[in-house]
Amino acid sequence: MKQYELLPNTTPTLSEYVTLCSSVGWKEYMNFDFAETSLAHSVYCVLVKDRKEVVGMGRIVGDGSIYFYIQDVVVRPDYQCKGIGKEIMDDLMRYIKEHAPSKAFVGLFASEGKDSFYEKYDFKDYSPNMTGMFKVNP
Repeated sequence: MKQYELLPNTTPTLSEYVTLCSSVGWKEYMNFDFAETSLAHSVYCVLVKDRKEVVGMGRIVGDGSIYFYIQDVVVRPDYQCKGIGKEIMDDLMRYIKEHAPSKAFVGLFASEGKDSFYEKYDFKDYSPNMTGMFKVNP
């Protein structure tokens, strides 16, 4: 029997977001001074709680019309390998199926070693025809 609850259409608080991101080693890569505004502008969020404690989340950012990016899929390390990431992705993909029109662009950046997880949702590396590129402001 699972002890956690999936909360669709629920945005984490700034504190919950910082705690989750820090739990997986993202703290040094994130600018939390602007995270609250970023979270508020999410197209869609899903949260996972074990009782009152947040243990996972995922969100969709973009324009909510033709561009959708899956962002911040994170499960606290002590809750990984229990199917929570799959439930988060299933919920995000359900949202996209219900809201994204034909030919919408749905993208994501996978953490190292997580490619096969996202390939189950039909995400592909399209190189050499397309190259995912990004930069981080100094």
